[in-house]
Amino acid sequence: MRPLAGTPRSGKGPRMSLVRCDNTEAWGALKAHYEAKGRQFDLRNAFAGDAGRFDRFAVQAPGVFADLSKNRWDASTRALLTGLAAECGLEARRDAMFAGEPINLTEGRAVLHTALRAPADAKSLGVVADAAIADVHSVLEPLLAYAERVRAQAGTQFTDVLNIGIGGSDLGPQMAVIALEEFRHPKLRFHFVSNVDGHDIAPVLKRLDARSTLVIVASKTFTTQETLANARVAREWFTANGGTDVATHFVGVTTNIEAAAKFGITTTFGFWDWVGGRYSLWSAIGLSLAIAIGADGFKEFLAGAHAMDEHFRTTPLAHNLPVQLALIDVWYRNFHGFTSRSVAPYHQGLKRLPAYLQQLEMESNGKRVDVDGHAVPFATSPVVWGEPGTNGQHAYFQMLHQGTDVVPVEFIAIKTPAAGHDGLYADLHTKLLANCLAQSQALMQGKAPAEAALESPPTASRTIAREVIAEHRGFPGNRPSTTLVLEALTPRTLGALIALYEHRVFCSGALWGINSFDQWGVELGKALCNALLPRFETGATDGLDSSTAGLLTRLLAR
Repeated sequence: MRPLAGTPRSGKGPRMSLVRCDNTEAWGALKAHYEAKGRQFDLRNAFAGDAGRFDRFAVQAPGVFADLSKNRWDASTRALLTGLAAECGLEARRDAMFAGEPINLTEGRAVLHTALRAPADAKSLGVVADAAIADVHSVLEPLLAYAERVRAQAGTQFTDVLNIGIGGSDLGPQMAVIALEEFRHPKLRFHFVSNVDGHDIAPVLKRLDARSTLVIVASKTFTTQETLANARVAREWFTANGGTDVATHFVGVTTNIEAAAKFGITTTFGFWDWVGGRYSLWSAIGLSLAIAIGADGFKEFLAGAHAMDEHFRTTPLAHNLPVQLALIDVWYRNFHGFTSRSVAPYHQGLKRLPAYLQQLEMESNGKRVDVDGHAVPFATSPVVWGEPGTNGQHAYFQMLHQGTDVVPVEFIAIKTPAAGHDGLYADLHTKLLANCLAQSQALMQGKAPAEAALESPPTASRTIAREVIAEHRGFPGNRPSTTLVLEALTPRTLGALIALYEHRVFCSGALWGINSFDQWGVELGKALCNALLPRFETGATDGLDSSTAGLLTRLLAR
């Protein structure tokens, strides 16, 4: 077993012994287990032979219940996978993250998004973590006070809030504000602009009154090209449409106070280099959410995440929900060869969750080398995709049920609908939940062609045999899924759900031995874009490959 060499030292003990998953004895045992049982595992037989399977594979975590029983594993599979996590040193890696050790090795940074939601009196986890928590609360309290001042002026000075950011500065706040509509201030409307495309910002600005709009410019360094381009457009629109006080109507979420001041922004809220963009919703990046749901609501949001943090930090591996979900991910990606996972939230408020999870997982674990720079000989991040509820059923579920690829599905069900969803709307939520359960049941059970033949009407076709029709109407079944259940969609449960996904991604990345917390893959395109921009002025194509040169010439031609 070869430990990963790039492991940071702990101030409390010896060097952590972290082992990449394929260098463990458990990995070999899992390969043998897959060939002997996993390859031919049939969910229908598993349920038929175990009346207690649902209870056996149910996990309750803070705010989130998980039914893991419709996955292609049994008790022996789970034990082998849990043993893999232990042999890889996952617990040591987890503890190092919570303590503030620089586990983001390529950038020499700690990874302390958990400190963003820890209470001020949190139990000491280490000198670095304690200092981070103190820093967090020195910003959090002024941030929440500002949010309350904006809310106090809702309907008078402010009617609309426009968040300008991109990546984590957009996907997180937008997803959460939409999800928690029930808790939003009734006199404030929220808008999000990210794309450096006039077709994104122009229609938004047309709907707004400059005199009653608050603009949040979210850019950690205040140098993000797309964000600053849109911010400049918003400022010009503001002054051209009756706005007279940029300092009052624009607020910055940035650490570059000097650059923000040059822009005209005097109110800023910062954060730290150990806050990665896709983990930043809990920081000042969540200002739009704090304004939407208020200080108390935002604290509930943080509390839900912190409860999940504590579950992840203290619960044994065998009952630890983020760990168990990550182990299923490794089982499917590296042994079954499944290349993607579909997320199907059965709640319209979670319609942006799949997009948020795309960045969280694919930017974190879309890596081809381990922390030592060695190419990994196995697949890493799956493709994550999805749509809300019954919309997906009428789009891509055809492929999920009858396509050639097996795609594990993650269903998310909310037991209780939002307040006011009675009377006219009551029956809709019942239908929604019934669809959610039916789809996971259908994926698992399937329908044999012989059964479908009995249902095929004799006059289905005059030219195609009944048996052929039956083949078209048959479902292979044995397609795995996980169902997550929240009692209601509240700030606390949403916080717990997002933290669950964060820790799950951390676990799978740690098992693969990769650095889940850098994102160098986005840098090359940015650099080439900056080099190409002057050519749009000059039209020069020297030194370019023929494709780029030809496309540039075509785009510039009159």
